[in-house]
Amino acid sequence: MTRTRPLHLILLAALGLIAGYALTTVLVMQGWPALVPPLSLAAALVLIGVVLLLMGRPVRQAAAGERRVDPFYATRVVVLAQSSAFAGAVLAGGAAGIELFLLTRAVVSVGSTLTAAGTLVAALALVAAALVVEHWCSLPPDDPTEETSP
Repeated sequence: MTRTRPLHLILLAALGLIAGYALTTVLVMQGWPALVPPLSLAAALVLIGVVLLLMGRPVRQAAAGERRVDPFYATRVVVLAQSSAFAGAVLAGGAAGIELFLLTRAVVSVGSTLTAAGTLVAALALVAAALVVEHWCSLPPDDPTEETSP
């Protein structure tokens, strides 16, 4: 399995930013309230990141040779880490788009702005946790003198 590429995360974040800004703009133009992520979303994203780190710890120990772990479990953890990185990037972009919309208004709602900022920080924390777990799931090279191929 290949590692998550930064370009993919950046593209997904840009897509989320455009979608978040455009959706909020359209909603406000139609007379609806601005889209503001709930505070529970930020808490859930942090919780998912913590669970992901806890799930990746046995795989890290197995990669270091300290214990054995089921290879299917390790595969599931790395796939969950990669999908969490993608989802976190999209949510971070969406929260940034909402934040950008809220900050460009004449009257700034402090509560909505802080909630969107909290979601942005939590989504970035999820991406960081996912990338750390994905790194933990990689095996060291068999021969330390052997060069890795690109």
